[in-house]
Amino acid sequence: MILPAAGYKIFMATAPVDFRKGMNGLSAYVVNNFELDPYEGAFFVFRSKSGDKIKVLFWDGTGMVLIHKRLNGGKFVWPAISGGTLSLSKTQFEALFEGVDWRRVVSPKLSKPVAA
Repeated sequence: MILPAAGYKIFMATAPVDFRKGMNGLSAYVVNNFELDPYEGAFFVFRSKSGDKIKVLFWDGTGMVLIHKRLNGGKFVWPAISGGTLSLSKTQFEALFEGVDWRRVVSPKLSKPVAA
């Protein structure tokens, strides 16, 4: 799997998209619905109507990349369907991509080291 670097932003469409769309159609979706530039270096996550498929679109600096994954025997965990977008952390994205409930992933709180 290709994982986003720490500096990448990750955006998820909360409404299903037409999974017949390829790179060009999803790039247009990003512009029209996210109001973002698909070439800015962010990951854009899309869900199918059935919830068992995911598409991830991103620009890696040399070309547009489209990843399509279908989960065998299950469904990805998605937020309630709405017309908006959500931002995900890298850890949440990794959990979503693996079919794990990403909503339960929490980042550890950073604390200052204890002086000895």
